[in-house]
Amino acid sequence: MSRQNANEFATVEVVNMVQRRRWPLAEKLRIVEETLLPGMSVSFVARKHGVAPNLLFRWRKLMSEGGKTAVQADDQVVSAAEFRALKKHVRELERLLGKKTMEVEILKDAIEIAREKN
Repeated sequence: MSRQNANEFATVEVVNMVQRRRWPLAEKLRIVEETLLPGMSVSFVARKHGVAPNLLFRWRKLMSEGGKTAVQADDQVVSAAEFRALKKHVRELERLLGKKTMEVEILKDAIEIAREKN
């Protein structure tokens, strides 16, 4: 086989590393709301915005369930980021409360020891 013929059968491997996109909440809401317009399909909106249709269906489901849960609980829906921030704040307050409780116990013991010496 000649060199020219060998090159005809050479293979090339193409690796496409795609990083996940992060969608801002406002963008997700806008895209999901677009799927709810009359005459719009999820597939069409997904292609238009470069979103996988299954992801768009998932967003719709999550937003629907979140809204239903809020309505049932007569409560407002908060973002996951806000929820995480509030949890972090509660953990910090619990830590401070624990520290202050230990200080009070130490002071009580110190007072008891001082009274015993007198």
